[in-house]
Amino acid sequence: MTSIDVHELTKEYGTTRAVDSLTFSVRPGRVTGFLGPNGAGKSTTMRLVLGLDRPTGGTATIGGKPYATLDEPLRRVGALLDAQAAHGSRTARNHLLALAVSNGMGARRVEEVLEEAGLGQVAGARIKTFSLGMRQRLGIAAALLGDPEVVMLDEPSNGLDPEGIIWIRELLKRLAREGRTVLVSSHLMNETSSFADHLVILGRGRLLADLPMKEFLDARSRPRVRVRTTQSVRLRDVLVRKGYEPVQGEDGCWTVEGAKAGEIGATAAAEGIAILELSDEQTTLEQAYLDLTADAMDFVSVVNPSHNRQES
Repeated sequence: MTSIDVHELTKEYGTTRAVDSLTFSVRPGRVTGFLGPNGAGKSTTMRLVLGLDRPTGGTATIGGKPYATLDEPLRRVGALLDAQAAHGSRTARNHLLALAVSNGMGARRVEEVLEEAGLGQVAGARIKTFSLGMRQRLGIAAALLGDPEVVMLDEPSNGLDPEGIIWIRELLKRLAREGRTVLVSSHLMNETSSFADHLVILGRGRLLADLPMKEFLDARSRPRVRVRTTQSVRLRDVLVRKGYEPVQGEDGCWTVEGAKAGEIGATAAAEGIAILELSDEQTTLEQAYLDLTADAMDFVSVVNPSHNRQES
């Protein structure tokens, strides 16, 4: 199978450096989440990999070759960068047929990807009548048309309904299981955490992280336990004696930083304290991502403190 390899990739627009000496690889057999704040350089990097922009420096190759030199590129790489790019006056079927014929593929494959994307019943409808989610499905169908070894998708969940989000999640996992190289750019952290095995994170055009999802979360997590009991005062006193600093939430549960569930459970059992709920908590991808990229965001929202006050 084929990998995407980016080496010292740089792209400048006038005095702005959108991509700054990037080096990373996207390997087969896993879904790589491509993350970063707005303006981080994700879309520019994907365009450079696909030969849609020319780099100022460095290289971006697919299977060791620039995209422009690939034979039958649609059979090697499937990409979705802009779901709005399809001509609105064409039908979904004719849009895909034009791509298929120009790449030496038959009509049967068009029907297969229309069905796979859930568009079989609207294949004869004009694209201008499609919702954003339907256009997104059409763009994904086009990316799958050549049954490619490499799949690159920019915000594939954009506009999809809940069923569509589940569909794209399972599709990405299946493509990876089949040994394909899958690169997915997204702003939806919860979604990314549901399908990504590996993360490449950018900030202001530079590489901030390139590691497996689990390693990223483990590196930015501190052990924490959530515990509930009918004997809150006793549990608090016991935990304080053990050196912990439990904090009780509005729901009555205690949060204990720097501890694991097994430790708290054993302590409660030794004291004869009945436990109703006990679980380890881990930092979410969203929390870890925001912590990593806090200094790399060009646009940060500020909440007006007065909005949090109750009217008197």
